[in-house]
Amino acid sequence: MLIRFVLNNVLSFGKQKEFNLFPNKRLGTLREHIYKFQDFEVLKLSAIYGANGAGKSNLIHGLAMLKYLVLEEHIPSKLKNGQFKFQKEKSDTAQLIAIEFMQADTTFYYGLEIKNGIVLTEELYESGLGAKEDILIYERETNSSEKTSIQFSEKFEKDERSQIIKEVLLQEFVKPHKPILKLLANRDNENLKIVKKAFDWFENSLTIIMPDSKATALPQRMDLDNNFKNFVDRIMSSFNIGITELSIRKIAIEDYFGKNDQDELERIREKIEEAPTKIVSARLNSGEELNFVKEDNQIFVKSIQLSHKGAESMIVTFNMNEESDGTTRLLDFTPAFEGLISENKVFVIDEIERSIHPLLIKELVKKFSLDNETKGQLIFTTHESNLLDQEIFRQDEIWFAEKDDSGSTDLYSLSAFKEHKTIDIQKGYLNGRYGSIPFLGNLHDLNWHHNVTEEQTL
Repeated sequence: MLIRFVLNNVLSFGKQKEFNLFPNKRLGTLREHIYKFQDFEVLKLSAIYGANGAGKSNLIHGLAMLKYLVLEEHIPSKLKNGQFKFQKEKSDTAQLIAIEFMQADTTFYYGLEIKNGIVLTEELYESGLGAKEDILIYERETNSSEKTSIQFSEKFEKDERSQIIKEVLLQEFVKPHKPILKLLANRDNENLKIVKKAFDWFENSLTIIMPDSKATALPQRMDLDNNFKNFVDRIMSSFNIGITELSIRKIAIEDYFGKNDQDELERIREKIEEAPTKIVSARLNSGEELNFVKEDNQIFVKSIQLSHKGAESMIVTFNMNEESDGTTRLLDFTPAFEGLISENKVFVIDEIERSIHPLLIKELVKKFSLDNETKGQLIFTTHESNLLDQEIFRQDEIWFAEKDDSGSTDLYSLSAFKEHKTIDIQKGYLNGRYGSIPFLGNLHDLNWHHNVTEEQTL
């Protein structure tokens, strides 16, 4: 579960800002939206609104950069070069990116300070959530000479074998421009097992879906997992877009390529042999995904086909490249919603409404909102005011992003306005009651014929 996320001097966040999923204690609505873990509570849903350029997507980009940094052990260039730019002089302020999250029964705080491509500080704690003292797992610091030191937990520091590992890490593996969370998670040491648990959250529990993201290995999963296949069938059929069923087209790779493309066939074969899972995914220019899979010493090509019902109950099969962008986007969402209802995972979606009809996306979010048996968290950015409905969201689940006078993104929750639970928040938002909407005054005064030449008007 995601608890809170903090950014400072990153992209449009010139000042330290925090996004969190803490329930507001004074709100009594939609109590079923609160997940309880021992004595701690966290919300299951959040929507982030804002005008174009306000910075709401930068919040998601910041989270994506942190995940990339942890998994790839490399500071992404967008973060390295992504300091807040509205400054008269180059700031000496380090970039701060920090997160608090829950994995299984443990709550973690992980944070980094980065400056000029160097990890100045990196720390991982078992969080006490403010109710008790945080427990150190490790802290690392890099000095002005780019020499790194690490302080581990008291138990680790007192263990002789662990001290040998520490010395080897510092001498041979730890680099000033790389984080060490993954490095430590891969060590075979009893005192570092808890680091592995924290790393697993980034690797397996956090999924970020950008507007151009595509679900991967869907044909293979649908072919092998009948429960997932049935879930996809049911959800796609329920959208009333004419789909009755999905199926997997499976053909031998030789039949797919024929005799005229032997070089490409051999290239795919080599890639499959190198792949640990014996699966290679490819996406055509049309957007259709192909899975090349080795099964029983033979390579097959798998793709998704959709059956549509037409006039007089005629059933016609379509390939994915014949489907609309909206249908493709909905299909890409199916692993996310399957995960949301069955696992303690976090799905973060930028522009959830992209290519999808407003009423359809509202019903999809509403379905998740009103389901009392969900296990995961859904967080998304949107412009779709149709979703601003207090039957779907608690007030503390609605957030706004807005630029302040310095050009820095501000973040705040609707619950800060202390609105009544019966108020029409969609109307209030569109009327500018909560800010975070485009200011159109200059557009009204725009004379867009001014630069149209006489020749262009003829």
